[in-house]
Amino acid sequence: MRIADYPREDGIDLSLVIPVYNEIDSLDALFAEVKATLDALPYTWEIVFIDDGSFDGSFEKLLKIQAACPKVGVVQFRRNFGQTAALSAGFDFAHGNIIITMDADLQNDPADIAVIVAKLDEGYDIVSGWRHARRDSWLNRKLPSTIANWLISRFTKVALHDYGCTLKAYRREVVKNLNLYGELHRFIPALANERGARVTEVKVNHRRRQFGQSKYTLSRTSRVLLDLANVKFLLEYRTRPIQFFGKLGLLSLFGGAAMFTGAVAMKLFWNFDLTGNPMLLTSFILFVAGIQLISTGLIGELVTRAYYENQGKPIYTVRTVVQPNRAGAAADKTAAGLLGDVEA
Repeated sequence: MRIADYPREDGIDLSLVIPVYNEIDSLDALFAEVKATLDALPYTWEIVFIDDGSFDGSFEKLLKIQAACPKVGVVQFRRNFGQTAALSAGFDFAHGNIIITMDADLQNDPADIAVIVAKLDEGYDIVSGWRHARRDSWLNRKLPSTIANWLISRFTKVALHDYGCTLKAYRREVVKNLNLYGELHRFIPALANERGARVTEVKVNHRRRQFGQSKYTLSRTSRVLLDLANVKFLLEYRTRPIQFFGKLGLLSLFGGAAMFTGAVAMKLFWNFDLTGNPMLLTSFILFVAGIQLISTGLIGELVTRAYYENQGKPIYTVRTVVQPNRAGAAADKTAAGLLGDVEA
């Protein structure tokens, strides 16, 4: 079934999106905890499980859960696409006005759903969980996470202690138009903040893994760093690439001009032989690099303009629209006309 064909229902308050990849042992306990938590809340709800290409029987287990509870939906991928794709599919299939995401490994505590929803009701658009007492190994989980969170907060200017915590709550309108790829799911708060979303965090409980093995490896760190560079560019230069490439190009041109001037001075005042002079060669390389960088920026500007204009995409996002009182405006105009007649 295509996403566009998935039936929609009005009136659902909360959608809980849970990516699943080979977590068969935890699913029964997870569903029992989650259902008990959601039943205790004064909201209508649904659960959307995204089976991300599991091969341990997780999908069959999810079908049994779905057969026992009509509020459960299951989406199965053809293969493992990763957490970003799973969350993106969850956002597309979810019906709720508020979308909550969490892991399937029982390390996120379902009891914290009430906490993050209450925080969202204070007027925020995204509430991110902060695993302040994290139950993971220090060397290969906590240390890389601390470094990554510091770098992401510094580069995106959205200060969060725990970008990697999947337990988050989003208002539907904030995430419905986000295009996610790579490892960008952890950068959703920063990407949404750039569009004007109000982001905060709350401390949440974190539990030790009971079943299976962690899907996180240190090899993902390099991908996160590369995606951070991508996000930094998207946040600051997405609609004005000439500002990025142009600055580098001008810096290269000025550097080339300085080196060329130095090489000429060496010839004129100290009679240095410029044949094979590294400063002269470097100046030419910098000149060419500067021209190429500025040209790249100009091409980027043309591509950006074509993207926004051809698709009719605005370069802004709107939070609230208050329509003018057209009846009142017409009455004011009539009154002004009458006053004009009287004065005449």
